[in-house]
Amino acid sequence: MTETISDVEIPDTRLVAEATELVREATIPLVYHHSRRVYLFGSLRGRAQGLRFDPELLYVGAMFHDLGLTAKYRRTDQRFEIDGADEARRFLLAHGIGTEPAETVWTAIALHTTPEIPLHMAPEVALVTRGVELDVLGIGYDAITDEQRAQIVAAHPRPDFKNQILAAFTDGIKDRPETTFGNVKADVLEHFVPGFRRGDFVEVILGSDWPE
Repeated sequence: MTETISDVEIPDTRLVAEATELVREATIPLVYHHSRRVYLFGSLRGRAQGLRFDPELLYVGAMFHDLGLTAKYRRTDQRFEIDGADEARRFLLAHGIGTEPAETVWTAIALHTTPEIPLHMAPEVALVTRGVELDVLGIGYDAITDEQRAQIVAAHPRPDFKNQILAAFTDGIKDRPETTFGNVKADVLEHFVPGFRRGDFVEVILGSDWPE
């Protein structure tokens, strides 16, 4: 039976069921519920904008976007966004999804913390960012109704979400601070990791090996 939340259907497919199971097993409840809200909010924003998008691809993009914060999938040599993007691409290719749509999902996850640029790309890319921005930053809060918001939060609660998601971000990236250069996540480490000093673009240029 198809699950519907706030008039948004969760695709009733094997791909979606296995993606849900993978994320449930790998993440804490906070991240699982956040990821589901990203799909739901992104779907509603896409519908309001009249965008045509593939619900399965958007679902995997939303569900996998924070996998790089988890102990199972995080690495220490690249941005956490790329961890999730790489796993999503592997997952989709293993399920017979073509290279081009798999790359679209990779891009959606890899760019979900990059302001504005994703919004000018494929609908699935744009809507992962729309969902993340709404749930984490409150951008577009009034673009959906109070009733829609209440129904989604009832299905996927967010107790103490602001503090808890910041703690999850910190835990997932504190061992690779250099990957936050030029990235909004540098703000997180500056607030919560003693001794962290964010990279400075001007200092990098002036301190490069070029003599002139």
